[in-house]
Amino acid sequence: MSNTLGTTNFNFPGQLNHYKGKVREVYTLENDLVVMVASDRISAFDYILPKGIPYKGQVLNQIAELMLDATSDIVPNWKLATPDPSVTVGKTCKVFPIEMVIRGYLAGHAWREYKTGKRMLCGVPMPDGMEENDKFPEPIITPATKAEEGHDEDISREEIIKQGIISESDYVQLEDYTRKLFHRGTELAAARDLILVDTKYEFGRDAEGAIRLIDEIHTPDSSRYFYADGYAERQAKGEKQKQLSKEFVREWLMENGFQGLEGQTMPYMPDEFVTLVSDRYIELFENITGKPFVKGDISGIENRVEGNVLGWLK
Repeated sequence: MSNTLGTTNFNFPGQLNHYKGKVREVYTLENDLVVMVASDRISAFDYILPKGIPYKGQVLNQIAELMLDATSDIVPNWKLATPDPSVTVGKTCKVFPIEMVIRGYLAGHAWREYKTGKRMLCGVPMPDGMEENDKFPEPIITPATKAEEGHDEDISREEIIKQGIISESDYVQLEDYTRKLFHRGTELAAARDLILVDTKYEFGRDAEGAIRLIDEIHTPDSSRYFYADGYAERQAKGEKQKQLSKEFVREWLMENGFQGLEGQTMPYMPDEFVTLVSDRYIELFENITGKPFVKGDISGIENRVEGNVLGWLK
């Protein structure tokens, strides 16, 4: 769609590298600068869907901006500026090759492992007698390696240190930051009548050697939220929890016979569904932040993004 931001191919002054992820595009520039563009692409089951979602990149970028600002007293982060609704400019960091996943509730991947009978996840014990979406006695940290291709892999604290992936002192620091960030995220969610179920954080080291929080945080693409209202009642009845995430996109794909498995064909996305997804992302923004969403001008979105970044760089 002409009013969405798909693949970009900008050439900024001092540009050294352009990396295209599933959703984000990262431009590395001279002077330890990085320009991260949040596209409107959407992925599920490790596949990029055929149509972009209007305003999705803006939603994710602006939630991350607010959440980075709301946690900057806990750990310094990479963000320097947001010159465009879909762009963050920050400090280049050497990324630690692990994701710090933290879980307050038995949901998603943790539940899938639990129901097969496993009671250890990434070397962390999980209590017996729990049901799906129950709260853990204490949040658990279940790290994952960052895969270049395919799925990230679970790994234990002990293996990270033993393999020398990062040093023990760095890992201890990341673990401390992760617990404090999750505590703050939980407080921010509770103020919006939401439950932060689980999330992931990524960290890197800047040119001066300082550890910084990088990428996005507490967005519906990197986190799972439940609605707090009615949570206890739904748990008591064994009902599904009401989620605030992009799970509805996965559900639509499954209803249309697609889970990313061999031999399956990506279903056609009607414009009505694209509009529905866009509306849902805007609803996510307003629920998570408590602020009204102000739509950016998308009549010439690529020109807008390029012009705003060039203006900031000048």
